[in-house]
Amino acid sequence: MDMARIIDGKALAAGIREKVARRVALLKAEHGVTPGLAVMQVGDDPASRVYTRNKAKQTVEAEMASFKFDLAAETTQKDLLRKISELNEDSRVNGILVQLPLPDRIEEHAVINAIDPAKDVDGFHTINTGLLATGQDALVPCTPLGCLMMLRDALGDLGGQKALVLGRSNIVGKPMAMLLIKENCTVTVAHSRTRDLAAEVRQADVLVAAAGRPRMVKGDWIKPGATVIDVGINRVPIGEDEKTRLVGDVDFDEAVTVAGAITPVPGGVGPMTIACLLHNTVAACCRQSGIDLPED
Repeated sequence: MDMARIIDGKALAAGIREKVARRVALLKAEHGVTPGLAVMQVGDDPASRVYTRNKAKQTVEAEMASFKFDLAAETTQKDLLRKISELNEDSRVNGILVQLPLPDRIEEHAVINAIDPAKDVDGFHTINTGLLATGQDALVPCTPLGCLMMLRDALGDLGGQKALVLGRSNIVGKPMAMLLIKENCTVTVAHSRTRDLAAEVRQADVLVAAAGRPRMVKGDWIKPGATVIDVGINRVPIGEDEKTRLVGDVDFDEAVTVAGAITPVPGGVGPMTIACLLHNTVAACCRQSGIDLPED
């Protein structure tokens, strides 16, 4: 039985981080500029704390300036917006990221849209999403950008591929569809209300699964030889001793015998997300400083 090629997100992400470090060194040496990333968290959600700590750690490893703000759970929306305003005006800060989710009493869209679009390295601001939707240059959400880089690495030219995006969130599904359209794919967006979802998935040369449901996509849903990018990160129990493990939205054990290439969970899309955050921060720094840094 042939097995799918495993798309190694850790190795690809390491390559992106190396490229980021080279570009940071060039900005410092030739332009006297140090890219800076500010990461903010409200409250003490354990998963969010792990993410923000990793983002700050990798920012420092890339020789960029890291500004990390751990705000108390009782921080008001007004106080958070005031802090964002300060960072918008801080020339040392080129990228601003507010870790989601936020407490229910804080309006997410108000916070995202308070960030200067030029510093919106998460790519969630209405202006950036509008630019992306209309095919213009924009800061692109990190997870879809990472998925696109993985697809390019696996397939090269994506033109003409039938692509299905499973999920319609503002963070992954919608921007992913826009990126694939820009790559000249024929794109379908499916979701939990799609009629005969399995039949739709079977038509896809490229599947990006971002539905948030563990092992939702079965092996017999997948077109033989398709490229599968699994964005899902779901924690499921193992046995009865309260241990858990991470699984994706795709049943990997079944899909790996059908697909042509597939990302694992963990070790697939996850590492690419933070690497693309660093990539976006350097890109934002160059735009803000009027520097045209050649690709290496």
